[in-house]
Amino acid sequence: MSGVLVLDRARTRAALDPHRVMDAVAQALIAVSRGEASAPPRVAAHAPGGLLGVMPGYVPGLGLAAKLVSVFADPAQAGRSSHRGIVALFDPEDGRPLALLDAESLTEIRTAAAATHSALALAAPRPSRIAVVGTGAQARAQLSLLALLDPTTPVAVAGREPRRVRDAAGLHPAAEPAPSAEEAVRGADVVFCCTGAVRPVIRRDWLAPGAHVSSVGGSHGPEVDADTVRDAVLFAEWPGAAAAPPAGAHELQDLPEGKAVTLLGSVLAGTNPGRRDETGLTLFKSTGHAALDVAAAHVAHAVAVREGWGTTVDL
Repeated sequence: MSGVLVLDRARTRAALDPHRVMDAVAQALIAVSRGEASAPPRVAAHAPGGLLGVMPGYVPGLGLAAKLVSVFADPAQAGRSSHRGIVALFDPEDGRPLALLDAESLTEIRTAAAATHSALALAAPRPSRIAVVGTGAQARAQLSLLALLDPTTPVAVAGREPRRVRDAAGLHPAAEPAPSAEEAVRGADVVFCCTGAVRPVIRRDWLAPGAHVSSVGGSHGPEVDADTVRDAVLFAEWPGAAAAPPAGAHELQDLPEGKAVTLLGSVLAGTNPGRRDETGLTLFKSTGHAALDVAAAHVAHAVAVREGWGTTVDL
């Protein structure tokens, strides 16, 4: 195929086969942990209403891509932000542009896939209850992926607006609305935090012994409280997660000496242990990483080409 394949939001979403994305994201995380991926820390240009981030990356066997994503306040929803943009996929051998994809749907599923891998690798086996804190696009993507992979484990969903909580819970056959984040989190074996928080949405004393927390939100501030960070064994996608924002996570700044952050990919590859005991806490703090965008773009492009989807343009 010559030219550049352009997929709109609906076709990008349809081309992101969840099982293939899970496999590709695992491959990307392992490549990052082995130092095989090339992805500089993201940079951002700041405008009065938000920022434009740039995330290029290369992963052997998956490809070469770059994401341009804007993060702006959503005027239609006070206190919420929107993430919009494009992902450009290139041929890693000759540099030809291959595809332009919707960044929003791609980011949602690759983030949910990484968070799910963290739970599968780090949580205690056979969780009896899961909590999802958040009702926005990322929380809905997480619930949809859990519904596909694990439709029977009970899920408690919490958020600020009861109607949105009910709507989000409807995405999973075993999910129920919770009256508060505290009631969702207490007793849960796995907690997914998927919010646009500027301050912590969970507290250490809510967490059950042996709980696993996967935090993917908090672009504008910490989503997880300092006590949880202090007590948990820490995991991330890449070493730069402990660098200063916008590349790093708010929660992983100024860690005490000896407090290490283990790469999730090294656990998936079997080169580092995950959970160390049944009662300890584990925390996966996601910042997002270009290698995961490459993984999802690779899947979307392959599926779209196979199905004959999209529009080819000469660029």
